[in-house]
Amino acid sequence: ACGSGEDTPDAVDGGVSGPRVEWRLATSYPPSVDILYGATDRLAEQVSAATGGNFTIRVYAPGEIVPALQVMDSVMQGTTQCGFSPGYYYTGKHPALAFDTTVPFGFDPRQQVSWLTRGGGLELINSIYADFGIISFPMGNTAGQMGGWFREPVEGLSDLTGLRMRIPGIGGEIMSRLGVTVQVLGAPEIYPALERGAIDATEWVGPHDDEKLGFHQVAKHYYYPGWWEPGSTASLMISREAWDELPTAYQEILKTACGDILSWTLAGYDEANPAALQRLIQNHGVTLHEFSSEIMEAAWRESNAYLEEQAAADPVFRTVFESFSAFRNQAFPYSAGNEGSYARFTFPKIETG
Repeated sequence: ACGSGEDTPDAVDGGVSGPRVEWRLATSYPPSVDILYGATDRLAEQVSAATGGNFTIRVYAPGEIVPALQVMDSVMQGTTQCGFSPGYYYTGKHPALAFDTTVPFGFDPRQQVSWLTRGGGLELINSIYADFGIISFPMGNTAGQMGGWFREPVEGLSDLTGLRMRIPGIGGEIMSRLGVTVQVLGAPEIYPALERGAIDATEWVGPHDDEKLGFHQVAKHYYYPGWWEPGSTASLMISREAWDELPTAYQEILKTACGDILSWTLAGYDEANPAALQRLIQNHGVTLHEFSSEIMEAAWRESNAYLEEQAAADPVFRTVFESFSAFRNQAFPYSAGNEGSYARFTFPKIETG
């Protein structure tokens, strides 16, 4: 429950004074994915420390209160005061919630954070969440994701026809248009489905998490790039009612903690992924593949067509899409010229170690 009693005396250890508040947080991420799950532990620790223990958040893993794909519902219904989950799990509630996480051929991690926090994206996203009694803040980014695990190689579009793959969000819609039979599963459900042959392929995040979840034990073909999730963000979704009950100081502590953890998660993946990828290749017999130009071009065409169709059908989606497009039209040419030039020259000169 969210309880606010009488103001306490000045908090110890330099924390702010304020009422006792106890929140419950449901996350879509199991403890086995230590960076994303660790984000919520870090949030609880920072909030408690900053308030001298007066504001506490208890974290619940998937299945302890609600399944991984129902975190937003738990916040809407008041079962928990907040949740940590990617918005694109809930495109059935509104398709534009995909932009809260990522869309195919969208922003890289820095651009995604910039659009959300400086380009007006978060205000637009929160105008959608408001219809569900929620306010959200970005609190995690997984860096550029990989293209997933496949039992058999996929060399062209014909190899996608009839393939059963776990992939959420708009990426799943595009894969469906390319002939894939799409399933949406939470993290704890993916490996069992892959192992028993209920799916032929899956994507999750990248080498660090994927190694922990054991996908390489069943599927040996690992693809890149993850064109549907180039800079995936996960959000802290907070009940608006619970948020409004907080003292302003507590609200500021939450916002500050979210910003810190957003950077912490991205740094964690950038540090952990390279070593994990080498282990997968060298120790586990994984074969790395690049998606063919045929698949990439088809995905590009279908992705743009889908976004245009949704924008034509839904005025709210159109407003978000127009903001996204305007920002992308500025950001991509700049990055392609300056940073792209540096990457094309420098990166190939360093051998894998």
